[in-house]
Amino acid sequence: MDDFSALLAGFQVALSWHNVGFMAVGVILGIIVGVLPGLGGPNGVAILLPLTFGMDPTSAIILLSSIYWGALFGGAITSILFNIPGEAWSVATTFDGYPMAVQGKAAEALTAAFTASFIGALSGVVLITFVAPLVAQFALRFGPAEFFAVFLLTFCSFIGMGRENRAKIIASLCIGFLLAAVGLDSISGDLRMTFGSTELMRGFDFLIVVIGLFGVSEILLTVEEGLVFKGKQARIDLMVVLRTWAGLPRYWATLLRSSIVGMWMGVTPGGAIAASFMGYGLAKRFSKNGKNFGKGEIEGVLAPETAAHAAGTSALLPMLALGIPGSATAAVLLGGLLVWGLQPGPMLFVEQKDFVWGLIASMYLGNLAGLVIVLATVPVFAAVMRIPFSFVAPVILIVCAIGAYTISNSTFDIWLMLIFGVVGYVFKKLDYPLAPLVLALVLGDRAEDAFRQALLGSGGSLNVFWANGLVGTLVVLALLLLFWGPMGDLITALRGKNHPKTAEAAE
Repeated sequence: MDDFSALLAGFQVALSWHNVGFMAVGVILGIIVGVLPGLGGPNGVAILLPLTFGMDPTSAIILLSSIYWGALFGGAITSILFNIPGEAWSVATTFDGYPMAVQGKAAEALTAAFTASFIGALSGVVLITFVAPLVAQFALRFGPAEFFAVFLLTFCSFIGMGRENRAKIIASLCIGFLLAAVGLDSISGDLRMTFGSTELMRGFDFLIVVIGLFGVSEILLTVEEGLVFKGKQARIDLMVVLRTWAGLPRYWATLLRSSIVGMWMGVTPGGAIAASFMGYGLAKRFSKNGKNFGKGEIEGVLAPETAAHAAGTSALLPMLALGIPGSATAAVLLGGLLVWGLQPGPMLFVEQKDFVWGLIASMYLGNLAGLVIVLATVPVFAAVMRIPFSFVAPVILIVCAIGAYTISNSTFDIWLMLIFGVVGYVFKKLDYPLAPLVLALVLGDRAEDAFRQALLGSGGSLNVFWANGLVGTLVVLALLLLFWGPMGDLITALRGKNHPKTAEAAE
């Protein structure tokens, strides 16, 4: 009852006119941050963090968290319109979002993405509101072995539940792992596969690779097709939004499943990137339209957006309750709390109750404000589709180059972007999936670090991955998902072989 009263008081604080203004400004800035490749939510929050040091802590955290919500929403815009992920977790959104835009359904795809973002983020806020103490206590049980088991679960689900050629999936994953190994080994301090290049000491930056694989390769493919931008006739009005909303209840199972996956990945923390891929993979496996995924299926937009935003929001829970940031943005916000004289952890809910519940209330209102603002500005983004691609392509290429350059202020990164653009073009022409490569590149080094740390702690014994019920359950679940697809294919083949009509047709 006390917490409920505190939450109501938090809503009163968040609804003050100046905090509402900070909320709106933050969401708009966040959308811009999310749209620009190479900037991203963590960088946007970090850039503006110094401006908040003289502000009231509650107003400051409302502004910064609203930038985060806006970035979560904005990352889907370029993913759908240009096949360029504005945020790392928006990669999976390109798989079906961009094909929908090409088919002239950009408005439906954007509406679905924004609504799914709202639902996912809302589920994360609800989790923070009601189960913070229990989840915080559970998260304390995660060590290197448990983290590796979560990553293993992600990789196995992608192989076992994917519908593409599994040999190509594994090949793409292996290339991603190879790229992730380049640079300075964080455990031993050794240089790996740098070939004497100082630029490769820091490895391949994820955003540079993604911008090249998805953005530049798409420009190359479009140039090959004669600079025809198939989605340029897209239009949007209120009826499109209402019609899209009317069709969402039929996907309730996908939304619920993706929300659960996202909350799990956010708290453990597996991360929004892993959550988006896992949400997409599960939706593809269990959907009756799974064969249409990758061709413009709205369910393929709903699943990754819901999972990613549920994870991104839930990642704030361990930061508030334990002082352990569950994401890069949460780490930046953690630094802000310390600067403002607030110590994140269990006592924060006791000593700074007004601040905590004011922040939680602003999460509800910030997500609602974000949904309204992005839907109101959808016509602006959809109008881009009407511009001839011969004009848009150079602009996209320049934006990609600027995004790649600003990451480390290095022209070497621009050349890397172009090289990976050619790699992405070759992959698409040979029908190799890009998603496994991206997934392995993002999580490969983290999985390797967790694996080696677990073995160092156990003296080299693999029993550490069965040492307790939590890690054992995760490993068993990963193996089940790994063999889920092949076993299902085998059973289907045996049934077809033994079916009378199939046997007759074979004869």
